[in-house]
Amino acid sequence: MKIILLQDIKTLGKAGEELEVKDGYARNLISKKQAVESTPKTRNDLKLQKQHEEKVQKERLEEAQALKEKLADTSVTVTVKVGKDGRIFGSVSSKEIAEACKTQLGLEVDKKKLVLPEPIKEVGKSVIPLKLHSQVTAELQVIVKAE
Repeated sequence: MKIILLQDIKTLGKAGEELEVKDGYARNLISKKQAVESTPKTRNDLKLQKQHEEKVQKERLEEAQALKEKLADTSVTVTVKVGKDGRIFGSVSSKEIAEACKTQLGLEVDKKKLVLPEPIKEVGKSVIPLKLHSQVTAELQVIVKAE
């Protein structure tokens, strides 16, 4: 019986693949909603779904590239408390940078997308990579000022 996998199955294949399996195994997979029987309608539905997913991925990539262009000329300022000798109390983390982006740029940035190897512990300018898409990484300028 020919089936189309709805999800990845380690020993069989990836989601969207059309396979020939024994009837009993196919009925088992279909009952668990891991596959559907391959008919002209299901093949056409799968084809349309793949086209839609490709279109959505292309749009997300274009949006990420446009946002990268926008972020190239902007910077975010974070003010922190500083001691007498110019040392910062604590550090500036990705959470504070994400909040500053939201308030200053009106941009929702997930703190997990900020690639900060270690928290910023100095006053001054820093350039931080921002992972917008799997293929697009923007650079965000962060200015840390004393309060």
